[in-house]
Amino acid sequence: MTDYDSAVKTAIDGELRLLDPEVRRSPELLGALLHPDFHEFGASGRVWDRASITAALAATTEPGARPSVTSRMRGVRLAPDLVHLTFDTDNNGRRAHRSSLWRLTDQGG
Repeated sequence: MTDYDSAVKTAIDGELRLLDPEVRRSPELLGALLHPDFHEFGASGRVWDRASITAALAATTEPGARPSVTSRMRGVRLAPDLVHLTFDTDNNGRRAHRSSLWRLTDQGG
């Protein structure tokens, strides 16, 4: 596997972990994946930071929840330490096209 492929695979693996309900319920597991400067723009237009999204997900993710179904996930390495992912999710009929940036660190993601 080339270095490029390895970086994209690492980012995809991290994104899939973020979509796992077990990880979403755990502030520790979620916090380990999110960059300290994390920001997300929600469908409503709300801007989430690392602390607010961690608290919201821990409070709203139900035990036994099914993970979102993902499709068409692909990544592009934009810089030596930066990968851009695009993918689709389906969460019980609620579909979305998503995008995320992953900064590769010494810890791997």
